[in-house]
Amino acid sequence: MKAVRLIEAQSPLQMQEIPMPSIGERDVLIRVRAAGICHSDVHYRTGQSPVQPLPRTLGHEIAGVVEQVGSQVTTVRVGSRVCVHYVLSCGECSYCNAGHEQFCTRGSMVGRFVDGGYAEYVAVPEHNTVHLPDEIPFEQGAILMCSSATAFHALRKSRLKGSETVAIFGIGGLGASAIQLAYAFGALDVYAVDINADKCKIAEQYGAIAVNASTSDPVAEIRRRTQGKGVDVALEVIGLPQTMKQAVQSLAVMGRAVVAGISHRPLEIDTYRELIGREGEVIGASDHLLHELPLLLELARCGKLTVSETVTRTIPLDAGAINQVLDKLEQFRSDVRTVIVP
Repeated sequence: MKAVRLIEAQSPLQMQEIPMPSIGERDVLIRVRAAGICHSDVHYRTGQSPVQPLPRTLGHEIAGVVEQVGSQVTTVRVGSRVCVHYVLSCGECSYCNAGHEQFCTRGSMVGRFVDGGYAEYVAVPEHNTVHLPDEIPFEQGAILMCSSATAFHALRKSRLKGSETVAIFGIGGLGASAIQLAYAFGALDVYAVDINADKCKIAEQYGAIAVNASTSDPVAEIRRRTQGKGVDVALEVIGLPQTMKQAVQSLAVMGRAVVAGISHRPLEIDTYRELIGREGEVIGASDHLLHELPLLLELARCGKLTVSETVTRTIPLDAGAINQVLDKLEQFRSDVRTVIVP
């Protein structure tokens, strides 16, 4: 089969012909119908987040149709429409038993440590498949598994309650979903911060109050609009120390800043004024959980979460086209979300 693979870090991905994946008795073989291109894939290509071993087929946002099932598979059948939960876990360690499988002591990840969806087929354990309702197109189902799921988990970590206010820093795939999910959680007002005017318009279409950080100080603007109070929850999904700091600075008394964006640069905080003085919190959010996905998909099925505006472009399974998208993502000037349709 054809697969677009990372051969070595800091080099373009390459198309290769590789054997079809084999499956075990509890695995399924999926014909990939859609694979999202995520900003994390940029970190894998640059080597900022190491991928081992190489070569490796990237792609962790996957939706498709079951082509083959192992002899012990009982929950899906050939022809089933499914999405893939990319966190591979043992189901037995203390973290898995506590419902935190992203910290599994024997855990792995599709598209990083196991071959992923930049290919015609992918094999995963039965446990990692989630039913994709007929109402949701494959392209949307794929990105729900990462950007939307990560936003969902981050908002759950924030302990957002009805009537609270939210600021979301970054209106890409995660941010667009986070706006809608925040309202679904009962948020009173949602402020959407970005430097891109087009993304600010997208945020407004979802009912958010757009704050264009290229024309104003977002912290000052949020405080002005909240009569100096600040927001109860701030969610950072870009991965820049500047926006992480702004998220913390925008908090109200007892506010919670959740950082989901990935950065290897340190975050500087004025602990007295920004944390102790407000009893604020800074919370890390890592990936998402399998048990969260059925509710997320149901919110999408019934129209409370839509990602149709988020999937702005589809491309074929082509190394050149995929590398171009990754180049733009690396420079923070990509479309909101691009999906590979093999």
